[in-house]
Formats: sequence, C-alpha cells, structure tokens
Amino acid sequence: MNTTPRVTMADVARTAGVSVATVSKVVNNKDGISPARTQHVRQVIADLGYEASLGAQSLRSGKSGVLGMLVAEFEPFSTELLKGAGAAIKKTDYELLAYSGKGGSAQTPDWERKHLSRLSGTLIDGAVIVTPTGGESSFAIPVVAIDPHLGTSSLPTVRCDSYTGAVTATNHLLSLGHRRIGFLGGRQGLQSSTEREAGFRDAMAAAGVDVRPEYFGEGGYQPELSIEPATRILTSPQPPTAIFAANDLSAIQVINVAESLGLSVPEDLSVVGFDNVPDAALFRIPLTTMAQPLQEMGALALHMLDDIIAGRETVTNIIMPTHLVVRASCAPPTSP
Repeated sequence: MNTTPRVTMADVARTAGVSVATVSKVVNNKDGISPARTQHVRQVIADLGYEASLGAQSLRSGKSGVLGMLVAEFEPFSTELLKGAGAAIKKTDYELLAYSGKGGSAQTPDWERKHLSRLSGTLIDGAVIVTPTGGESSFAIPVVAIDPHLGTSSLPTVRCDSYTGAVTATNHLLSLGHRRIGFLGGRQGLQSSTEREAGFRDAMAAAGVDVRPEYFGEGGYQPELSIEPATRILTSPQPPTAIFAANDLSAIQVINVAESLGLSVPEDLSVVGFDNVPDAALFRIPLTTMAQPLQEMGALALHMLDDIIAGRETVTNIIMPTHLVVRASCAPPTSP
C-alpha cells in the first residue's frame, strides 16, 4: 500500500520560499511577520494540508487541545458513552481522542493509570475514564470517572442510580409473580455492581422472598464470563423462573444459555438486563431492561472535565435516574 509522507514544517517553508522559523511563527500566531507574508504562508499550509503534530504542539504550549476518553474496550456500553462525548466536544475548544488498550484491559488492575501515564502531558490535557479498575483518585491530569470504582470517592464522577434501578427491575419480576429469581452480578469493585446487588437483595427482602445461594452468580459485565454462572444457575435442581442480570450483554448471554438448555424465553424463563444498549432492543428476543441515559452521561462527563480544566465551578458528582423499558423477555411464570 502506498502512503503519502507527512507534510512537515520544512516542506511548507520550502514551498513558500521562507524560513522554517517564519513558518513556526505563523503556525503559532507569533508577531514579527508581515500580513502579506502571513497570508501567503497560511495559503501554502492549506494547499499542502500541513498539521502540527500533537506532541510538538503540546511541548511548545504545554497543552495539546485534546481530551481523552479511556475505555477498556469498544463495546456497546462504552460506544454509547462515546457518542455522547463526541456530540459534547463540539461545544468546547477541544478535540476528542478515544483510546483503548490491548484487549482484556478491564481485567488488568489499574489499567487506566498505565494508559494515562502514556497519554498525559503530550497527547491529552484531561481524560474521562469509563469503569476504572483502581481506587486511586490522584492522576497527573484532570480526570472524570464514569461508573466509578468504589475507592474513587474524591474523584469527579458521573453514574446512574444503580440501586434504585435494581430495586425497580426486581420488583418488575416480583409483580409478574416470580419468586424463584436469580441474579447475575457485575464486576467486583465497581460501585454500580455493589449497588445493583444491594438493590436486588433489598427488593427481595421487602417482598419476603429468600435469595437462594444457588441462584446467585457473577458475570463481571462480560458475556463470556457469564456463560458458566448462567449455566450453573439454570441447571440447579429447581431452577429459577427469572433472572436479573446486572447488564444487558450478560442478560443476552443468559438467554443464549437458556435456549441451549432447551428453555424458552419468556415462557420458561424471564430475563431483565440493565443499561439499554442498542443490542437490547435489536436482540431476537427484545430485552426488558433498566435504561441508563448513556449518551447524556458521556456528554455530562465531557462537559464536567472541560469545566474542571478551565477552573469553572461545576458539580462533580452526578447521579442520573434510570427507567424500566418493558420488552418481550419477561412474562408471568408458567408454574407456581
């Protein structure tokens, strides 16, 4: 494959018939160059498509003009957040860099710190981190966390009301008549995981229904990690008639496992998820779920970061409401 060499400042100087120092002054809006020569150099820059490298620009000015959004991987949850951040960046003076490390970063403790140390100082001026793994809340650049770790109490955060959402999801299954209800939890250490489990347990207790240990599992918010616990729960001696999974991708995997075991959804098993990513509505059995305003959360986190960098007063802990979206994956139990 043929590639076009990057246009350099020296290329601009040679084409314009001026020195590199003159081009540098024009690029950096320095005084000492006549208006006519400045206009000429800028026209050559436009004709050649010259862009200063972020690294060089940040070394000169101390700022890159770029905000980062760090995700463990590009999956439906983080993609929706990125859509919101991408829309919000248009209202700032920054550009947006979406960054993901090697696959499996979510399973690597403190992955965000390693990546931030690589990006901060030269490529980004601040970052939004999605579902961090570490509890440390001090970084070299301003940081906002979406779906924070339990140990980031002093870090600016945007999250949803996971506890109330879990209570609502569980009560929906209870209202349909289910009493044998399983729970597939999220990733350990995340505040959302802890709150969703607490909401499930409290809703069951308020209804006077026991939480059976054999109906409980942990999927880590990962579809591949949800297969084993879902299989174990659904092959217990007296399997549940409903399962509440802590995110949509795990809930979809529960349905896949159930069908592989010869069960029908929702006739034999009702399933509720959490997030309302696009996959939930597009799945072959549209998924009942608790909706988070994901794109709005991404936008709010981006604006919060912009305000923090600019020194503007801002709310630094935003909790967004959730709401139940009823689709085809739930029905009353067919057996008492």
